[in-house]
Amino acid sequence: MSAETPVQSAGTFARLRRRFRDWRGTRPFWAGLFTILGGVPIAYFPYATLKLGTMSLTMATTAGAGSLIIGVLLITLGLTMWFQHATRVFAGVAAIILALVSLVVSNIGGFLIGFLLAMLGGALAVAWVPGKTEDTGKGPRAAGQGPTGEGAVEPAPESAAGEPGETRLPYGTGDSGPADGVKSEARNGGYRVG
Repeated sequence: MSAETPVQSAGTFARLRRRFRDWRGTRPFWAGLFTILGGVPIAYFPYATLKLGTMSLTMATTAGAGSLIIGVLLITLGLTMWFQHATRVFAGVAAIILALVSLVVSNIGGFLIGFLLAMLGGALAVAWVPGKTEDTGKGPRAAGQGPTGEGAVEPAPESAAGEPGETRLPYGTGDSGPADGVKSEARNGGYRVG
């Protein structure tokens, strides 16, 4: 048996679930979901006809158009969080502002249901940051060294002449260069003299 056998024998549902989990992990999925779920009641309730027994309750008001616009914008922002996750901060702030406006415009923010869901989705979008990818085989840690400043041993720079690890200035006192090993360009502000 090879290492690939379990993956090949997995069912279609398991493969789709794994692909969805990988897709979901690279974007603010829950923020987009809560924002979309917040937009639905805000857009729905002003146009709904609720029936309680024989009595029908219609909430169509002049603010119905504003409610529809806010609900559609929240749904659009939720989809933006999913598919354009680079704009998550803008979409999150816009979702919070629209949720606050929905309190006044659309029946107390869809009876507080849409308001709370949109606020939660916007806050999650602003707070979400992408995960760090693993750098395998790159950098100083791959060579068995820790980060600098935490007791790690840094490699000594190799000079052009002399022993490896010997630090050598570009001009020394005996190399017919300026004193103290400083180039003349550095002492004169970058201008070459002579």
